[in-house]
Amino acid sequence: MRRLYSHPADKGLYGIFNDSFPPILDGVTTTVVNYVHWLKESGRTPCVVTPWNPESRDYPYHVMQFFSLPIRSRKPYRYGYPKLDPFIWKRLRDTDFRLIHSHCPFSSGRLGVYVKKHQHIPLIGTFHSKYRADLEHSFKLMPWCVPIIMKRILNFFNACDEVWIPQAQVEETVREYGYKGPLTVVENGNDFASIIEGDLFRYKLEAKRRLGFQDDAIDLLFVGQHIWEKGIRTILEALTLLKGRVNFRMNFIGTGYARDEMSKIIKETGLQDRVKLNGVITDRRALSDYYAASDLFIFPSFYDNAPLVVREAAAMGTPAILIEGSTASEVVSDRRNGFLARSNPREFADLITTLATDIDLLHDVARGARDTLVRSWEDVVGEVTDRYDVILKNFQKK
Repeated sequence: MRRLYSHPADKGLYGIFNDSFPPILDGVTTTVVNYVHWLKESGRTPCVVTPWNPESRDYPYHVMQFFSLPIRSRKPYRYGYPKLDPFIWKRLRDTDFRLIHSHCPFSSGRLGVYVKKHQHIPLIGTFHSKYRADLEHSFKLMPWCVPIIMKRILNFFNACDEVWIPQAQVEETVREYGYKGPLTVVENGNDFASIIEGDLFRYKLEAKRRLGFQDDAIDLLFVGQHIWEKGIRTILEALTLLKGRVNFRMNFIGTGYARDEMSKIIKETGLQDRVKLNGVITDRRALSDYYAASDLFIFPSFYDNAPLVVREAAAMGTPAILIEGSTASEVVSDRRNGFLARSNPREFADLITTLATDIDLLHDVARGARDTLVRSWEDVVGEVTDRYDVILKNFQKK
């Protein structure tokens, strides 16, 4: 029987399991891609397990896919159905894994539990998202499904040997879902950390010129899924209030179920000459230019736990406006490395109006964000591999 082995010195593959992988792009996918890249760079042998995607590409590492179907309410996401895949179970049994790290509790997470039980290896689960909010949107017509699936999510985390969270305040959500075990904080990294060399604001000005932005407006940015849960309606209402007060430009980058309605609102409120929906930008260097060319990152989301986009913006010298008391705002001190406001469009509009004329404050906070919120993925995954080694050592002692 042929088995898929890693490098002999590695004694097994590091299984990185997740329900999304490029070409799908979001914060968790970015995390997984960087885990796999830096694991490979460190001499480990990663293996990604993820649902099949018709736009799959060639990857510089092993990717094992299983049967999936599109999620109509959350395009372009897909849901994996391993029970309908007659081959994935044998492929997993025949693959020599050393450790499993699942970044999702759904289909890929259940496969992680399966491998853990059959190969008697440690399983780590990272709690990335507020899953209940996703489920409540996806099952609007069948709300009775939500508690059933939430129970499965809890069962997944209870099956893990360690549960990781990306920042301390996420513990509140995990406990709310019913998980009572220990938690380990492992931060997310940033692949824009080393782009800017030299003067920050000269680089930002050059980025504005590369994108054709003029110097007579304050440039605002949102990057992420275009879903109402992320506070996009607050942004649109704040932009409407800014008309006639501030010369601004707003760029939205991403896609999601709310995009069509957003476009309609933008036209109805006469914002089409100031607001642009750019769609998904897959070129990371091009995306970094949008971050750098912007003056403020607008992110009024209660939905997110530890959004990568806030740290990506900080790496390019663009501080974020976040909602007071949101999980995402835990890492931000108001007017030191970001700005905090209540979940109120008028308060967002007033703050943007103030900052449009207080360039010194904006620059001070931009430096603070870059100094305090930016950590490279190479550094983060270095910490992760050290943690993997300790987990493996302790697991062997059991």
